[in-house]
Amino acid sequence: MAAGRGTIRNDATVPRRLLIATVVLAAPLGCGHAAAQNAATTLDPILVQDRIESAFGPIKGYVAKKGSTGTKTDTPLIETPQSISVITKDQMEAQAVDSLNSALRYTPGATGNLYGTDNRGLGLQLRGISNANGVFYKDGLQLKESNFTLFTALDPYGAERYEVLRGPASVLYGQASPGGIINYVSKRPTEETLREVEIGGGSFNRYEGKFDFSGAVNADKSLLFRLTGAGHMGDTQTDFVGDDRIFIAPAITWQPDADTKLTVLANYQRDRSGWAMQYLPKYGTVSPGKDGKYLPNSMFVGEPGFDSYNNDQASIGYEFDHRFNETWQVRQHARYVNLRHTEEGVFGGGLEADNETYNRYADAGGTKLSGVTVDNQAQADFDTGPLGHTLLVGLDYKYYTYRDYASSGDVGTIDIFNPVYGSPITNLTPYTDTDTDQQQVGLYAQDQVKLGNWRLTLGGRQDWADAKVYDNLTSAYQPEQKDSAFTSRAGLVYLADNGLAPYVSYSESFQPVAGSDSDGNVFVPETGKQYEIGLKYQPTGWNSFFTASVFDLTRQNVVRSGNEGRPDDLFQTGEIRSRGVELEAVASLDSGLDLRAAYTWLDTKITKATAIAEGENGEVISDEGNTPYGVAAHSASLWANYTFGSGRLEGLGLGGGVRYVGSSWGDDANSFKVPAVVLADAAIHYKWQNATLNFNVSNLFNKRYVASCFAESFGCFYGEGRRINGSVKYTW
Repeated sequence: MAAGRGTIRNDATVPRRLLIATVVLAAPLGCGHAAAQNAATTLDPILVQDRIESAFGPIKGYVAKKGSTGTKTDTPLIETPQSISVITKDQMEAQAVDSLNSALRYTPGATGNLYGTDNRGLGLQLRGISNANGVFYKDGLQLKESNFTLFTALDPYGAERYEVLRGPASVLYGQASPGGIINYVSKRPTEETLREVEIGGGSFNRYEGKFDFSGAVNADKSLLFRLTGAGHMGDTQTDFVGDDRIFIAPAITWQPDADTKLTVLANYQRDRSGWAMQYLPKYGTVSPGKDGKYLPNSMFVGEPGFDSYNNDQASIGYEFDHRFNETWQVRQHARYVNLRHTEEGVFGGGLEADNETYNRYADAGGTKLSGVTVDNQAQADFDTGPLGHTLLVGLDYKYYTYRDYASSGDVGTIDIFNPVYGSPITNLTPYTDTDTDQQQVGLYAQDQVKLGNWRLTLGGRQDWADAKVYDNLTSAYQPEQKDSAFTSRAGLVYLADNGLAPYVSYSESFQPVAGSDSDGNVFVPETGKQYEIGLKYQPTGWNSFFTASVFDLTRQNVVRSGNEGRPDDLFQTGEIRSRGVELEAVASLDSGLDLRAAYTWLDTKITKATAIAEGENGEVISDEGNTPYGVAAHSASLWANYTFGSGRLEGLGLGGGVRYVGSSWGDDANSFKVPAVVLADAAIHYKWQNATLNFNVSNLFNKRYVASCFAESFGCFYGEGRRINGSVKYTW
């Protein structure tokens, strides 16, 4: 990553009316009239309905039992032979989640804040793999990035849930990061009337408003709508950096019969912000600075009049589902996206020997991106002798075109411990201007086989991808890239009668990379493979879910940048291997207690060498055997929320959490460490009739800490200090 710019390459649900009819009519079919009355009294149809869960619908509480991301079918999570976390809307509301970073705070094997207060979503790490390429999905379709920006910052208020699938997923999704994918599941229209408005405010002069309306348009409820919106304005922890947003997401569902459904989903988001992340030296952040003092976590090293990071992004798509009979059903999901992005800023370039003078440079540019994604699926549910099959075959297509352009210039130095702003920006000179066309076709098949208590998942996929890059500065095409690969996946689960489900799986990934390295060599595709064993547990009678997993993940041909000695270069590391253990427990109990706990241990190594610097005598210093920067060996978290269900305190809820992030190396040379940190969060909420009051504090004790570093002289990022947020929500 070039300093400043941050280049990215671093079983069917029972219909509601049928279920109710079954409950009410079951007794008359077997008994007399009196028995029927007793049965109707005992078996409340609403209670039965509450237990039905779809992989695409709302979840009451924190515990999801189904998910679609791991299989593209409506499959129980306990039958999916891979580690998956679901962050529900109820959890996000309790924790006042306002970004992907905050959504991942209590999720094992995942972090979103490597770059501290970065508001772009680039500081992502899954299973020790730091990479924003091929990670982000919305409703099962990829949100493609350019070299300078991506769609990751979709407002969480528009999400019904986030699903985090850890490990390679190319068999179903094609081009994907080996660390895993994150699927943003949009709110969809509901049959029940929903009306909700919310206003709030908090730290850094933040003011926000939200609304969510949904319901039926006509009497037979064949046409449903939903309109969700959110907006905020204010500042950030970083001096001179604002954060304003408008988000709106309309949706319509047409269901003419029980076998056919069409849902149209759209969204528009406008962001006006600056560079909340600041490139700072180790001196004064990780270690004491001048006179033993530390730089404030609000430190801004840019120029107030030359700092922006603006996005206008929109998408529209549809999900069409049709069932022909008990065996066959088809689906087509498609989306068009458009993104316009501009940015400018002044960034740290390194601390001089006097440990006061800080070099800087100016950078400005933008992206224009559009694309289409289509996923065609056919699903067959049938038996062959004692074996039950859910067979999925699919053909998907992606086409994206984007232009990235950027210029850099000169700007004066500052005294980092006594900054004076106002240096002129001079000599902005273009250094990149490329038009990129990328497309990919994938043909895949998956069979989920049932035999007694055994569940076997087998999958394979063939991908064809090509990329063309035209360099507007040289008026020439770069060498065309044509890549293809076959990826596979296999997993086996045993469903014990006591709720335990041990599993084992193997999966692969394939990810073409457009462009070339700093020496002009065309990038070859990144690949990955993973072995995983685990144990899932879903206790009978308890609304809870437990997962333990052990994995061995290898990532090859990794595009990396920003190392000490070659801070502006792009190159491909031979191989990175990540091994680890992940533990997760989540529960929503009838007593009113919600819990989420997680622990992660990672052993991540660079297993094939990359030259990162020269020694005093000209020798090459290798990073082979080292741990990549920003990977903490240990992390753990615990969140609990209790809501009183009766008595004088009925409606009152208290929540709190503790997060531990272990120490990490500050560069690939492993020359220094970033200290571990323990952070606390707290929440109070009170519901009275139709109104709900919420009060949340993250980093309760205002701990000053460094989220990560990638270089000693200019590559450290402060984490966010205390943030207070309050809101009132009214539903009717």
